[in-house]
Amino acid sequence: MNNFLKTVIVSGAIAASTLVLAPTSADAAVSSIKVQINDSLVPFSDGQPFADSKGYTQVPLRMISEKMGAAVHYEKISASQDKVTIVKGSKVVVLKSGSKIARVGSKQVAMDTSMRVVNGRAYVPLRFVSETFGYSLEWNAKNRLAMISTDGKSHKPAWTAPAHATSAGNKVVSLAKQYQGTQYVWGGSSPSAGFDCSGYVKYVYNKMGVSLPRSSVSMHNHAGTAVSKSNLKPGDLVFFVTNKVSTSHVGIYIGDNKFISATNSGVTIASLGSSYWGPKYNGANRVL
Repeated sequence: MNNFLKTVIVSGAIAASTLVLAPTSADAAVSSIKVQINDSLVPFSDGQPFADSKGYTQVPLRMISEKMGAAVHYEKISASQDKVTIVKGSKVVVLKSGSKIARVGSKQVAMDTSMRVVNGRAYVPLRFVSETFGYSLEWNAKNRLAMISTDGKSHKPAWTAPAHATSAGNKVVSLAKQYQGTQYVWGGSSPSAGFDCSGYVKYVYNKMGVSLPRSSVSMHNHAGTAVSKSNLKPGDLVFFVTNKVSTSHVGIYIGDNKFISATNSGVTIASLGSSYWGPKYNGANRVL
C-alpha cells in the first residue's frame, strides 16, 4: 500500500502524534460526555468523548464518521503530525493534528480548537465536523449530551443523567463550607496546615474523588468544561486574574452569585459582583 496516503477502514487505529495534547487525568475522570445523533446515542467502544482544555468536545473520529456515513483517509505527514481527510459526498474536509486550520474543499477555515491523536485514536472537534457537514448541534448541559440532528428535526435527549449527578455540585458546596475560616497559607493544602486558593479547591474535590491540577491556571486550562457566567451552577470552579497577567485565583461557586475561596483572610465567601472580584473574573469550568 502507498505509504503516502493510506485509506483507513473507518475502524482502523491511527498512530499517536507527539505534537498533540491528550486529555489530562482530570478531563478523563469528569468528562462523561455523551453524543446523540437524531434519537440514538452513539456507542464509543474504543475511546470516550472528552472536553479539551478550551471546553470543546472532542470525539473519536471512527465512530462519529460511521454514524455520519463518511469515509476517512489517513496520512502520516511527518514523525510528529498526522492528517485525516473526511469525505462525504462531494464535500472533503482535511484536518491536521495540532493545527487549528482546516481545509474545507478549496478553502482554509480557522477552528476554535485542533484535531488530535490520543492513545492511537484520532479525535476531532465535534461541533466543527458536524456543522461543516450541514448538521446542527445542540449542547444539553443538564445531561452533558451533545445532540446532533442530521434530519433537520428536533429531538428529545436520548440520555438522562442520574439524579445524583445533578446534586454533586451541592455536595461540593456543603463540603467546601466545612472549612470556612481556615487560615491562609501560601502553598498550603490541608485544614491543619492551612490553604492557598488552589490547594483548598484541590483538597475539596479530592474528597469528592476528583483529582485536579495543583495550580489555578492549570485548573483553568485543563480541568472540566468551560461554562458561561450566566450558566454557573453550585460546584463550578470560578477563576480570577489578580496579578494583571493570567488566572491566579480559583474558588468554588456556591450559588446566588457567590463563591468560596481561600484568600489572605482565610477561607471566606464573597460575591462575584463585588467591586474587588467582579472586574477580576476570568471564566469558569464545570468538573461535575
